[in-house]
Amino acid sequence: MDIKIESSQRKFGFKDMIGYTLGDTGGSFINLYVDSFFLTFCTYVLGISPFYMGTLFLVSRLWDAINDPIMGSFPDRWRIGKSGDKFKPWIKLFIVPLAISGVLCFTDVSSFSNTAKHIWVSVAYILYGMCYTGTSMPYGSMAAVITQDPVERTKLSSARSLGGMIVGFGALAALPQILFDKSGNVVPSAFFKVAIVFGILSILCYIGLLTLTTERYSQENNTGSKFNYLNVLKSVVKNRPLIGVMVATVGSLLYITANSSMGTYLYKEYYNAPQILTIATIATLPITILCVVFIPTLTKKIGKRNLILYTVLFNTVGSVGLFLVPIPNPYVFLILNTIFCIGQSVFTVIIWALVTDCLDYHEWITGERNDGSMYSIYTFSRKIGSTLASTVASYALGLIGYVAGASSQPVGVAENIRYLSTGIIVVTCILELIGIGLIFNLNNKKTQQMYSELKERR
Repeated sequence: MDIKIESSQRKFGFKDMIGYTLGDTGGSFINLYVDSFFLTFCTYVLGISPFYMGTLFLVSRLWDAINDPIMGSFPDRWRIGKSGDKFKPWIKLFIVPLAISGVLCFTDVSSFSNTAKHIWVSVAYILYGMCYTGTSMPYGSMAAVITQDPVERTKLSSARSLGGMIVGFGALAALPQILFDKSGNVVPSAFFKVAIVFGILSILCYIGLLTLTTERYSQENNTGSKFNYLNVLKSVVKNRPLIGVMVATVGSLLYITANSSMGTYLYKEYYNAPQILTIATIATLPITILCVVFIPTLTKKIGKRNLILYTVLFNTVGSVGLFLVPIPNPYVFLILNTIFCIGQSVFTVIIWALVTDCLDYHEWITGERNDGSMYSIYTFSRKIGSTLASTVASYALGLIGYVAGASSQPVGVAENIRYLSTGIIVVTCILELIGIGLIFNLNNKKTQQMYSELKERR
């Protein structure tokens, strides 16, 4: 593997971090909005059955199983554009279609026939998934060509988590006040208007990413062989750290997707106060900021892996308590849940640095660099987690008796929603402990050895 840097290029710095932050912000405006409120929009506004939505989520992710790895390998196969960059041109290609797909997802087609409504929702959601793949795959892989320094990559990981935080704790936190009226009823037209605004903001943020970041390291295989995607897939079996991260990420996405989606139902149906979602979102902001500030220092002392394990274990104990013991006061529940879920904040900040370690591990054991393809395999685990969360949550809503479009729910549904919402977090923690604690095997000593040997090779 020949990895070269042009001497005329500026060094890694603040502009790269700002640009990389904007990249995740751009994706989050669409991704987090769809993940958090698409199910709500379809069940409350369009009156579509949660069973159908669960099936849609499942089928679309099965399509992703085929589509994601193929699209993720494009940058490894072909260079497009005149800049010579590996990943930026592919991002540029999909940013406008992604924004449009988000608008289509929240278009009110309740006046359509029942068949037409279901077709519209299905096509819009699958289109969104493909467009998001088109931007997120090359964006995630970019970290490896922006810098090769482990500390700088941790900074990029923090920058990426900050991008999602800007949307999650800023724009997304305010949405319950917009999407629901004072009586707790949905406002159908608000979903569409928010989608338009978020689409425009997404495009602007991606432009910031393309402008401020620099791809410094070109990656050229020196094995003399052409790119072989089958060989890349085979190498995944040998990449134990990547498998561990994928298992843990499935758990993390259960929390992110299902907790955000189910949070709407929890606070609306169990606590009869959907506006509290705004406070619940903002409440985690101080913890996330502290994580972004102190995690680089803490990881130097105890390591990325150990920091995740300690905080997720704390998360597990607290979440089991919330599952077993009902908390009647929504504000007390909010405070306890926020404190216990510190493990998820830590995981979100660190995970991207671990992913980059896994990409380097691939080079360490194979001698080749296939960041786009390897990253697409990792993001497939994110899609699996998102699929399980969306599908299970949708099916579970139907099974516990939730009636789409009803002004009030049958007796017992609210309590079952509480069990479902809190139980998902417990499952999340267990998967993260298995993935990072039992499978992921890059401790501090082995990581240092890997980077030392790679530095000599390069």
